[in-house]
Amino acid sequence: MNPTQQLHNLGQSIWLDNITRELLTSGTLARYIRDLHVTGLTSNPTIFEHAIGHSTAYDAAILSQLGKGKSDVSLFFELALEDLSRAADLFRSTFDASAGVDGWVSLEVSPLLAHDAANTIKEAAELHARANRSNLFIKIPGTTEGLEAIEASIFAGVPVNVTLLFSCEQYLAAAEAYLRGIERRIEAGLDPNVGSVASLFISRWDVAVKDTVSPQSRNRLGIAVAMQTYQAYCALLASPRWQKLAAAGASAQRVLWASTGTKDPQASDTVYVEALAAPRTVNTIPEKTLLAFADHGQVKKKLPTNGGDADAVLADFSRQGIAIDVLAERLQREGAEAFVASWRQLLQAIGTKKSHLAQVCTS
Repeated sequence: MNPTQQLHNLGQSIWLDNITRELLTSGTLARYIRDLHVTGLTSNPTIFEHAIGHSTAYDAAILSQLGKGKSDVSLFFELALEDLSRAADLFRSTFDASAGVDGWVSLEVSPLLAHDAANTIKEAAELHARANRSNLFIKIPGTTEGLEAIEASIFAGVPVNVTLLFSCEQYLAAAEAYLRGIERRIEAGLDPNVGSVASLFISRWDVAVKDTVSPQSRNRLGIAVAMQTYQAYCALLASPRWQKLAAAGASAQRVLWASTGTKDPQASDTVYVEALAAPRTVNTIPEKTLLAFADHGQVKKKLPTNGGDADAVLADFSRQGIAIDVLAERLQREGAEAFVASWRQLLQAIGTKKSHLAQVCTS
C-alpha cells in the first residue's frame, strides 16, 4: 500500500496545493486523482502569479480577450475560473460520492479585501455564482473583518475555505463564524448543509522562529500548534452545540492543514505530512511535497485527539521568548500582506502580457 493510500484509508483527504493550465491539459491532475488519491485542490494569489506570470500557457486565452475592455482583475478571474471550473469537474464524481465532504476546489477573493467585510461578502457571492460549481469554495481570510464576511457568506449559502489561520484561537474564531452562519440558516428555514474548511498554516511558524530558538526546537512549533488546534476541533465536533447542528443536516467544517511543504533544507521533505496524519482533516500539499511523500513518505501514527505534548512544547517555546499569540497575529498580518504583493505582481504580469501580445498582433 502506497503512502497516499494509507493517508486516505486513515480518513485524511489529500488535496493538491497548486493549479496551472498545464496540470489540466497534460492530464497530470487526472493522474494524481487516479494514482495518488488526490481528492481536492486549493489555489491562492501566489500560485496563480506563478502559473500565469511564468508560463505561456495562458497567452492564447489572454489574446482572445484583447480589445474587449476588460480590466486586469476581471481578466484574471476569468482565467482562474476557467481553470478551477475544469478542476471542479474532474473532482465532481468525488464530490458526489462523498456527499459533498470531499472533491472541492478553492478560489480566493481579492487580497485587497482582507479588511473589507462588505465587499468581501459581495465578491464571494459573485465569484461563486460565476463559477456555477457546487464544489467550489471561496477563500476568505480569517481576519477580524473576514470573520464577519465568513458568517454572512455561510448564511447566504456560499461555501467558504477560511484561509490565513495560524493559531488555535484564530481557528476557534473561524469555527464560531461558521457555526453562527449555519444557526442563522436553520432559524431562517434554510438548508444547513453549506460546505466549509478552516485552513491552518503550519510551516510559516517554524520559518519565523528558526533563528531564535534552540536547534532541537526547530520544526516543532507549527506541529504543536496543529496538535493544539486538532484537540479543539475534536472537542467542538463532540460538543452538544455541533451535535444539534449535525442532527439538523449540517456538515462539519473540517480543519485543513496548509503550508505543509518543508522550508528547512536540513529537515525531512515530508516532515509535516507525516506529523499531521489525522482523521476527518484535509492536508493540502504542494506538488513537490506530494510527489516526495508518495515516493518515500511514511504514516507512522495519527495525531492524538487530546493534544498530546502540544502544551508542553508550546510552553518550552514561551520559555525561549516566543509569544505565541503575538506571533500568530503577526503571521496572519504578514500572510495577508504577502498575498497582496503576489496579487499586484499577478496583475502586473497580466498587464505586461496584454501589452506584449497586442504588439505582436500589430507587428
